[in-house]
Amino acid sequence: MDLSVAVGDIAGGRGAGHGEDRTYVTASVVKVAVLVALLLRAGDTGRWLTAKEEHLAAAMIRHSDNDAATALRAALGGVAGLDAAHARLGMTRTSGAPAWGLTRTTARDQLTLLRAVFGRGPELDGRARRFAAGLMERVVPGQAWGVSAAGGDWALKNGWLPRSGSGLWVVHSVGRVRGCLVAVLSAGHATKEDGVARVEEAAVTAVERFLQERPGRG
Repeated sequence: MDLSVAVGDIAGGRGAGHGEDRTYVTASVVKVAVLVALLLRAGDTGRWLTAKEEHLAAAMIRHSDNDAATALRAALGGVAGLDAAHARLGMTRTSGAPAWGLTRTTARDQLTLLRAVFGRGPELDGRARRFAAGLMERVVPGQAWGVSAAGGDWALKNGWLPRSGSGLWVVHSVGRVRGCLVAVLSAGHATKEDGVARVEEAAVTAVERFLQERPGRG
């Protein structure tokens, strides 16, 4: 079993991790990148999302709807369009694939993406950040696992995928919890449930350690 963690301040000043440059297939956490790419395009054109785009974005993030993700990535220009957004955001170790769930990424790059959503950087304006964060705060109850195990106010997107060759599961969780950003990526689990348990354990440990080491504590 492989597991990598990256945790950091929302503002980007501090960070910590383990194996944060190891690559994994994204499974459904790629849907956050699709959403951010959609919002970047809207900002570039000086318009807000259409009603249809809003509907698809909500289905993609809150319900992890695969058809919505497929439609939105296609509208962005497929692999090339999404990779252009990756490059723009500074996700240097993330690369697309014809099947969007097989996009490859690292925990460090996922933290970079989360800062675009929850930080105050120039990539997205306030309305776009509120929209994206609001969807991640309202995932359906059956998908509210992962980094949320660390407690407190959370927003997240999870991913899970059985690999056809081995039958082993990829299980990921990325998001905001207790005022910090967390990305836990993992692979090689016998079951999805085993993966969820390991991801939650790693998220709790990483957040507690990060907050204990925060300057000014004690």
